[in-house]
Formats: sequence, C-alpha cells, structure tokens
Amino acid sequence: MTHHTPSTTDDTTGIAALSLADRAGLGSGRNFWQTKDIGDVPSITLTDGPHGLRKQTGGVDHLGLSSSVPATCFPPAAGLSQSWDPGLVERVGAALAEEAQAEDVQVLLGPGVNIKRSPLGGRNFEYYSEDPHLAGALGTAWVTGLQDGGVGASLKHFALNNQEHDRMRASSDVDPRPLREIYLRAFRKIVEDARPWTVMCSYNAVNGVPVRHSRELLTDILRGEWSFDGVVVSDWGAVGGRLRSVAAGLDLQMPSDGGTADAEVVTAVSNGQLDEDAVTVAAERVTALARRATAARRETSFDDETVEKHHALAREAAARSVVLLKNDGADGRHILPIAASGVTGSVAVIGPFAETPRYQGGGSSHVNPTRIDSPLELLKERLAAPVTYAAGFTTDGSGRDSGLLAEAVEDAANADIAVVFLGLSPDQESEGFDRTDLSLPPEQLGLLRAVRAVQERVVVVLSHGGALDLGEVSDLAPAILDANLLGQGGGAGIADVLTGEVNPSGKLTETLPARLADTPAYLDFPGEHGHVRYSEGLFVGYRWYDARNLRVAYPFGHGLSYTTFEYDEVFGQPDDDGDGITVTVGVSNTGRRAGREVVQAYVSVPDSDQVRAPRVLAGFGSVTLEPGEREEIEIHLDRRDLEYWDVRVGRFVLEPGRYVVHLGSSSRDLRGSVEVDLEGEEVHVPLTLESTLGEALAVPAVVDALGDVLGGMTGDGGDGLGVDMVKMMASIPLDRIITFSGGAVTREQLEELLEKANS
Repeated sequence: MTHHTPSTTDDTTGIAALSLADRAGLGSGRNFWQTKDIGDVPSITLTDGPHGLRKQTGGVDHLGLSSSVPATCFPPAAGLSQSWDPGLVERVGAALAEEAQAEDVQVLLGPGVNIKRSPLGGRNFEYYSEDPHLAGALGTAWVTGLQDGGVGASLKHFALNNQEHDRMRASSDVDPRPLREIYLRAFRKIVEDARPWTVMCSYNAVNGVPVRHSRELLTDILRGEWSFDGVVVSDWGAVGGRLRSVAAGLDLQMPSDGGTADAEVVTAVSNGQLDEDAVTVAAERVTALARRATAARRETSFDDETVEKHHALAREAAARSVVLLKNDGADGRHILPIAASGVTGSVAVIGPFAETPRYQGGGSSHVNPTRIDSPLELLKERLAAPVTYAAGFTTDGSGRDSGLLAEAVEDAANADIAVVFLGLSPDQESEGFDRTDLSLPPEQLGLLRAVRAVQERVVVVLSHGGALDLGEVSDLAPAILDANLLGQGGGAGIADVLTGEVNPSGKLTETLPARLADTPAYLDFPGEHGHVRYSEGLFVGYRWYDARNLRVAYPFGHGLSYTTFEYDEVFGQPDDDGDGITVTVGVSNTGRRAGREVVQAYVSVPDSDQVRAPRVLAGFGSVTLEPGEREEIEIHLDRRDLEYWDVRVGRFVLEPGRYVVHLGSSSRDLRGSVEVDLEGEEVHVPLTLESTLGEALAVPAVVDALGDVLGGMTGDGGDGLGVDMVKMMASIPLDRIITFSGGAVTREQLEELLEKANS
C-alpha cells in the first residue's frame, strides 16, 4: 500500500496582512458546503461521502433529505469492513476520488472510525469495527486511496461519538487508558500513517468538556503528539461558542451562520478576549488546505464507462464482504452454494429485501445510486432451476400479514430449497437515533418458523447495519449469510456467493452477542442527564466477552468458506529495533475449491503487571489459495498495537517481557501460537510521600534503607518484619508511617529515603 500526500502549496504569505475580519471569515463557511474565497484564497467544496458521493443539488441539508447527484453507492463501512481487505478499501477510496473530482468536490467527509461501543448505536453502519486496530488499518487504506486521487479526507468523528442519543451535548465520560487504547487508537494510526487533510470535530463532550472546546484533544494530542498538520473542521452545526473553539484549535466552522460568529471573533480580539494569533493560525491552515486542494484538481468525468467500472467494483466489494455464518445440512451435505447442492426442483425466494434490497443506512451518508442490483433478479438469471418469489411479510411496521405468510409457506413447501431474506428496514436504524433492542421484527421470525416447518433446506440472508440477536435464526436455519449493508452491487454480490460464483471470505468485524444483556455497555448506554459513563473501560467488544468467558452467537472475526484451511507451525521474532513483532504461518487449502483465508493475529501478555484483555487483535493478513496449495503469510505487529497507556507517566509504554501471538480464523478459533520476548522499557515513577510502602519496597536500592527506617517503628529493625506484616502495610502511604510509628519514623528520614530512591 502506498502512502502519498498530494503536493501542496504551504505558502501562506500575506495571510497576516489580511484584515482581521477577513482572517476571521476564513474560519467559517460561505454556505452549507463551501468555504469562502477571500483575496487569493480559493473556495473549496466539502460534502458527505464515506461510501459514496452525496453532492446535493437544489436544497441542502445534513440529514440526507434533499436530493443529490447520482453516484456509486459502495458498501457502507459496516459492510465493507467485513472484507478485511485494505487493498480493496483503498481501491474504493480511489474510485470515490474520481467521482469527487468529476463533481468538483475537494474534501469528502469520511471515513468514520468511531468504535462500536454498543451494538445499539444508531450510526454503527457508518463505522468499521468494535476493534481499533482493524478500524485504523481500513481507515488508513480508505484515506490513502482517496487522497492519492487528489481529494482530501475528513477523519471523523473526533472523538468518542459512540451514540446518537443526545449526541450534540452528551458527555462521554471515559478513563485515560480506554480513551487512548480503544477510542483514540484508530485516529492516531490514520493521522500518523495516512496524513488526512482534515479531521472532523464531533458534537459531543468528553469528560465534561465539549470537543470543540477541548485544547487537549484538538491541539495537545492531535497536533502535539500525532503531528497533525491539516485543518480541524467542525461537524455540521457542532460549534456552539466559536471563541473557545478557535482557542482550542478548531480552524473551520461549518456550515455558514451568516457571519455572526465571524463578527464575534473580531470583537473578541479587539477587546482582548481572544488571541489574534489563534485567528491567524486558523486562517493559515484553511488557506493551506484550499491551495492544496486546488493544486490537486484533475480533469475527470463520470461517464458511462466509469459508471460501469465503479459498479463492477461495488459488486466485487459486496461479494468480498459477505460473511458465511453457518452452512450445515440435514443430509450431511452443506446447503451452500446452491449450484452445488443438488437442486432438482424450484428455489423459493422469500422476503421483500430480495426484491427491493436494503443496501445503505439513512442520514447524512445517504447516496443516490447509479443503479441497484436486485438479488431476486440476479438469482433468476443465474440459476437453472425455476425461481419463485413471495414477500412473506411487510416492512412498514404493520405486523403479520396472513395472506403473504401463506403464499410464502406454500412456495417453500413446494420448493427444493428456500432462501429467506430477513433484516431491518431503514426506519429501524439510522443516523439521529439509537436502537432499543437487537431483535428482528416478530413477523419475520414467525415467517421463518413457518417456512422451516415445511422445508428442511433453508438459507437465511440478513440485511442490516447493526448487530442482531440471531439465537432463533441460528436454531432454525441450517445456512446463514450475513450481508450487512452492501451498497448498490449488493444484490449481485449476494447472488454470486449463494450460487458459488464467489467463495465467501468475509469475517465479522463486530461480535454478535447471545443476548443484549451480555453486551459491555448494557448498564451504561445511552447514559442519563447528559452523561454516559464508559464503565466497561478497556473491555469493549470481544475483549469483554473473552474476559468474562461469555458465550456469544458468533465471535469477532468469524466467517466460513466453501473450502477448508489448515495452519502450519507459527514462527515469530522481534523486529531489529525490538519494538515490534513479525510472525509467519503456513496456510494450506485442504478443500476442493479456491478460496481466501483471513489470518488474524491476537496478542496476549500473560505476565503483565497491567490490567489487560485476554487477547487483542494486533495484525492480520490474507492469502488466496487453489485446492492443495500452501503459502506462508507474514504479519507484522506494530509497536503501537503492543503498547499500553501508563497513567502514572502519561504516555504509551512497551512493557518488557513475554508476548504470546495467537494466529487464528477468528477471535475464538485460534490455530497456533508463538512466544516472543520483547525488551520493552522499564517505567520509573518517582516516589513521593503519597507513594505506598509496597511501591517503595519494589525499588531494590532502598529496601535496606526501608528496613532501617521501619526498625524505628517496630523496634527490632527490618529483619523483624514478617511477611504478613509487610503485606498488611504494603498499601499504607509513606507519610502515614509517621503517624502509625508514633513519631519513631520522622519526615526527615522519609524524605532522605525518597531522595535516595529517586536518584
């Protein structure tokens, strides 16, 4: 994968010479989607588009209500991520750049890399994963593909935008370690590796401070620690208090408010409320972005040939993103693929999602597709056997329809196999609100029960943007395809997998729980009184289920194939600099079909002194093999995915010791492991009078001195301290020893001890 930053003109000479009003004006939009052109600073266009360009015509809004130009609707992030294919994601980013260039759009508002903290999150369909490494790897690929095409990305939503309820003001209250190790990790990787042109500031607050006012997030971390050199742009309507936002490091307020905030900035500088330098720096950054984007303009057209080429890519991406959850058969044979399952009669296709597919989510990312593939029509074209269709249920919320149900059951009873399309309708999951449960509608489950009563050979195809409760579906259906949301080519992609044209290789990027009550954020979602406590800490997604040894419906990383794979012995070694790990494993295709396997590397640190999840994803790779073919795959684990955030010293630390790398086909299908020792780094935390006796005893240089000091407390010297006494006293702060010793131990003695310990 290449990492190229388009050439840019960073010369901002003359910006400081602009009037204060003009500099303030560069910090807000000209209208809903464009920046201002002031002096020789050109205007640029920003628009929605994580999975397709949404350039509006006529009326404008940020909720997907007004019409937009036709564009290719690729699989949304929740679907595309199931490919576990950074190369494919990069190609999608490149195609999006072509369409943006053709429509004179300079910045595309994506990718969304927020963590799926709860499966109820209403916008989860726009996000990649519950895991930060995977989200970071795929987000890096998307940004690289887009920006290599001369269009800027807007990495979003920074940060901790993990729910829709009260999203414009709720505070995400999180501890330092999960903040750094879970919720900021993907952002860090993408900023450092792909250098996005912009980062979008989220609506919400973090630990009581609105992100738009957080200098810690927008300046100290983003620019200071990660060296971000682009523009921080607000989410549309996120700025409430422009003065504090500018001081915190926000550069561009969108959309236009008619100049109200610009005037407030000028007044604030004039009366000393706001530093003029902050306004100038923001204007310089917006200017640099505008000039970079203008210099990257390319002459392209979204002609018929490009439309077809991009639709073919959307279809390829859809097929690669389908996950085969289950593939059993009552007669001992796998039901899928249909073409190889011995169909002699008809195929009953059931469910309105087969005829009118659910292919994207609702809200600001809603794309006007160039075409839509219907699974039903593609199956009719592909299969030699007769194909019948019955709706079976409605999607308008009207409940059970006896006539539709009876027709579907009759078709299923007379068919050789039934393919039942189930899922969620657009009004059940969208930007703007969270879900309240994980259930499929009762009329759909009733249909499945009725079909299964008359037909043993049942395949379920699922269309949805968020996790589902699949308990009853798994009990009833011998075969299940998770199609998630697959974009405009999803119908063809589903047909390709069902008929065996494509061997499925998708893997889940979110755990499917056995029940909602088992999920990590169950007791603290969506919060109350404007605050949501992230009480699960580090244990998000599979980390939670593994730490508690909970049963799940389908684990993170799970996905079957029409062939089988075996893993050879795993080898691993530290990198030359000792910071990372490289592992190799041999993979063989032991089945009868060509197929692709995604190999996942999970790391555990069994002797760690820190609280850690049992295993965490630190790398992955894939290999495509013919039957009987074997290849070795190499996976590099970066230091950034091995470190923990040490709250005592306020930085990431690579803990020294034994690391175990587990290689597998899912988080719970681990095929082999290897141990690697890393030198790491020792953390030296200065002792103070608030340090405990136990912490002091961990410093070898002061153990004898401690014995002498404590001898004054016990009357018999350090040797008189029994093991039980030491354990009992280990948690006592050093300055409390003065009191407990009745003055036998003095502050001067302890301060002398601290000086020795810290020298």
